[in-house]
Amino acid sequence: MLATRSELLEKIRLGEDSFLELKEVRIAGGRIRGPQQNDLADELAAFANSRGGVLLLGVEDRTREILGIPLDRLDDVETLVRQTCEDSIKPALVPFIERMTLPDSTAVERPILRIEVPRSLFVHKSPGGYFHRVGSSKREMAPDYLARLFQQRSQTRIIRFDEQTVSGTTVDDLDPGRWRRFITVLTQDEPEDFLQKLGMARADDDGVLRPTVAGILMGCQYHQRFLPNAFIQAVAYQGTEIAPATESAYQRDAQDIGGTLDEQIFGAYDFVRKNMRVMADKRVGRQDIPQFDLLAIFEAVANAVAHRDYSIHGSKIRLRLFEDRIELFSPGSIPNTMTVDSLPYRQCPRNETITTLLARCPIRDQDEVVRTHRRFIMDRRGEGVPIIFSHSLRLSGRQPIYRLINDSELILTIFSAMPP
Repeated sequence: MLATRSELLEKIRLGEDSFLELKEVRIAGGRIRGPQQNDLADELAAFANSRGGVLLLGVEDRTREILGIPLDRLDDVETLVRQTCEDSIKPALVPFIERMTLPDSTAVERPILRIEVPRSLFVHKSPGGYFHRVGSSKREMAPDYLARLFQQRSQTRIIRFDEQTVSGTTVDDLDPGRWRRFITVLTQDEPEDFLQKLGMARADDDGVLRPTVAGILMGCQYHQRFLPNAFIQAVAYQGTEIAPATESAYQRDAQDIGGTLDEQIFGAYDFVRKNMRVMADKRVGRQDIPQFDLLAIFEAVANAVAHRDYSIHGSKIRLRLFEDRIELFSPGSIPNTMTVDSLPYRQCPRNETITTLLARCPIRDQDEVVRTHRRFIMDRRGEGVPIIFSHSLRLSGRQPIYRLINDSELILTIFSAMPP
C-alpha cells in the first residue's frame, strides 16, 4: 500500500484520505514535541480498525510540504512509534516502519518515516476510545458500529478465526516447500486453487486472495511477522517454584520455539526430552524411569498448539518444566459447551483447518515412542486427553489436572515420576 516514491508523492499532492495521514514532526529543546503519543495512537488504531492505511511522519498535513525528520532523530521518532503501538493501543499493533527519503520543494531529499498499518484481525482501543477512519480524519465509532465490528472480527461468528484472512499478506508469503507437502495425490489444480481447498488461503472482502490464519501458521516459516505471539515459550527451572526476585538464576534452560505449528510441536517435545531426568531403578537389574511419559507430553503439546485461541492478542503458549511437574499454559477458554471435567470424553476442535492440516503432518522417524502409536500428529479420534491421563497416571501415580483461569487460559499440570 503506497509503497513506491511515485505513489507517495502523488498521494501527498492530492492530500489526506481514508488511506493516508500526514504529520509534521516537531522537535524543540532536544525533545520530540509533536505528534503527541496519544494522538498518534488514535490515528494508527483508526487505520487498523478500518481497511488499513499509511502514516507519513515528516510531512505537514495542511501545506503538504515535505519537511523531513533530522537524521540524528530518526531513531527517537521510530522509538516513539513503537512505544505508542505497544503501550497506548490495546491490543498492541505491529506496524511496518520504513525509513526513506522524499524530495522537498527545492528537490532536497528529506528523511521521513513511512508507517503502514494493515487492516487488523482485532478491534483496537486507543487513549481516545475506539476510532475508525472516515475520509481524511478519524472518527469515534458509534456503539452500534462498534458492536458490528466486534461481531465481524470475532472468531465465534460466521467463519472460524483460523479461516480468516491475514491483512498485509500475499500468497507469496507462504513457503512453497511448506504448503506443497500437503499435496498427497496427483492434481492439476493451480497453486491458488489448491491453497483455497486446503483452507490456507481465501479471498478477502476486496476479492484479493490472501493467506488465512491457518495458512500463515502452517505454511510460513516466519509467521511471527504477522502473528507475533504464535509461538511456545519454554523454560526449565531448578526446583519446584519460580523465584520471584531472581527468576533467571533458577532457569536451567529457556527457548522461544517458533516455526510452523508442527515444527513448534516437535520443538517443545524435544525441549522436554532434553531437559527431563531419566532415573534408574537397580533393585532388579536396571530399569530406566523417565521423569515424564513422552507420549503424554507429545499429546499435551499437540493439543495445546492445535486448540489454543489464536485470536487472543498478546498471549502465547507457555511450557514450564519443574523438578516435580510440567505446567502447560494454553490461551483461550474451552470451546462451546465443554467443561474441564468433560475434556477426557468429548472433542470439539476450535481450529478446524489447523487440526485438519496437522492430521496430514507425519511423525518424525526419530520419534519412536510416538510413531509406535500413530503416523500423524493429530488423529482426530479424540484420544489425546485420555492418553495424557492414563499414561501419566501409570508413570507418576498422580492424575494430571486441567484448570481454567479467568475463563481465558487453560492450564494442564502433569506430575513427574517419583524417584525409585
